[in-house]
Amino acid sequence: MDIGFVGLGKMGLNMVTRLSQGGHRVVAFDRDAAKVADAVRSGCTGAASLDEVVAKLPAPRAVWIMVPAGAPTEETVRDVSARLSPGDTIIDGGNTHFHDDVRRAETLKARGIHYVDAGTSGGVWGLKLGYCLMIGGADEAVRRLAPIMTTLAPENGWAHVGGPGSGHYVKMVHNGIEYGMMQAYAEGFELLSKSEYRLDLARIADLWMHGSVVRSWLLELTAGALAGDPRLERIKGHVEDSGEGRWMIVDAMDKGVPVPTLTAAIFTRFRSRQTESFAEKLLAALRNAFGGHAVKPSRG
Repeated sequence: MDIGFVGLGKMGLNMVTRLSQGGHRVVAFDRDAAKVADAVRSGCTGAASLDEVVAKLPAPRAVWIMVPAGAPTEETVRDVSARLSPGDTIIDGGNTHFHDDVRRAETLKARGIHYVDAGTSGGVWGLKLGYCLMIGGADEAVRRLAPIMTTLAPENGWAHVGGPGSGHYVKMVHNGIEYGMMQAYAEGFELLSKSEYRLDLARIADLWMHGSVVRSWLLELTAGALAGDPRLERIKGHVEDSGEGRWMIVDAMDKGVPVPTLTAAIFTRFRSRQTESFAEKLLAALRNAFGGHAVKPSRG
């Protein structure tokens, strides 16, 4: 199948490589010409502009967009759709808010252009292992893209989960669960690291991969990280978030659904970015004020 692909970052380049290896003709574009050259070396057809992407695709066209969420995706969807014709399809594989998907799908439908949202999980391992794909959109458009999804995903690794926005909605909840799982591992291994026993944390993580009820791919990655740096001395505990956790908390509040685990996990990420917390300084000051408890002077 022919497909255009816009955005050749860490995941995008691996995805076009997997598609090319699977026998698809991929017309690849990125603002960085070096990345286009990398895609060409992986078997893709390079394009120097969005106009060239569209010109090199037979109708009906399909263009997959894999750029950073927010304004870059919004602008790229707008610019690509301006070059497409009725019957063509845009696929957004980034981390888009599902409300934006619904809006875009309605706008493009009026012009006869299909819009498909593809929640994509797999990270940098996707090239080798495949990507779990959660697909939202109209039946007709998704059916036509089935060969692409089948190549990108491992066996049984993709599903059409519903109408416009549903793919990114399911991916949002997926990421919220991921936050909670990661936080549970992080807290457990911190306690193990403070134990009076001389524990081999990498060995324990690997041990739990064999028959334990807490085994998972995240635990496997934990074992690998700890094997390479047992005390994690080479990295700083600064943890970013890509937005889906925040969206999930807002959606849960709208629906009256309690998500305390996710909430604690994302607030811990916020705390990780502070060199010093004003709240904790205030706690120290209050303990000193009412109980005379000692405080440590700031080094600043």
